[in-house]
Amino acid sequence: MAEFLSMGGYGSYVWPAYAVFFIVLGIDALAPRMQRRRVLAELRGRMKRRQTRNGSAA
Repeated sequence: MAEFLSMGGYGSYVWPAYAVFFIVLGIDALAPRMQRRRVLAELRGRMKRRQTRNGSAA
C-alpha cells in the first residue's frame, strides 16, 4: 500500500494534483448554484421594492 501511495517517488506530485483537481471540480459544480441563489435573491429584492413603491403611490 505504501508503494502505491508513493507512486514510485512521484506521490508528492500526484496526490496534490488530484486534490487540486477535485477542489476545482467541486467549485465548478457549486458556482452555478451559488450564482442562481444570488440572482434569485436580487430579483426578489427588486420585486419587493417595486411592489412597495407601487403600493405607496396608489
